[in-house]
Amino acid sequence: MIEPNHVLDAKGLACPMPIIKTKKTINKLEPGQVLEIQATDKGSTADLQAWAKSSGHEYLGTETEGDILRHFLRKAGGNTASETTVIPEISLKSFKEKVESDEKMTILDVRERDEYEERHIRGVIHIPLGDVEQRSDELNKEDKIYVICHSGRRSELAAQTMAKQGFKKLINVMPGMRDWTGKTE
Repeated sequence: MIEPNHVLDAKGLACPMPIIKTKKTINKLEPGQVLEIQATDKGSTADLQAWAKSSGHEYLGTETEGDILRHFLRKAGGNTASETTVIPEISLKSFKEKVESDEKMTILDVRERDEYEERHIRGVIHIPLGDVEQRSDELNKEDKIYVICHSGRRSELAAQTMAKQGFKKLINVMPGMRDWTGKTE
């Protein structure tokens, strides 16, 4: 049993809010302290794992109690510098125009399986955020890759992970499938 120094209630919040609240809360903790994030968003596990990795914090695990996911993160030490690459963004409107022009595009959807199966853009490659690091070799590092998720937060984390692996032409679609009005499968 992990004993947290602080508990954050993110129950009922959808992506990207659990990450935004976690970021604000962890900034108030001392290095080495543990934050428990209570969430009900199924995607929060992969989101928090990826965010912890990209921000230098330690993901300690998740415990499930009914519908509540209890995530545990340890704040990184004061000397941990997080290297982040600025990922270019494209507006959903501009992205939709490109998709509808039938331009040949590589689109990576990093949402969880149930979100993807509910509706997705035809022809996308689906790799959930939690699998991106291990499965990025399924993509060509030379291609321009448009990364999309529900709101734009997970896709940014996925693009950060891929940039560290040598992908140079990544574009984050903002805000994501939440506001997508184009054709879906």
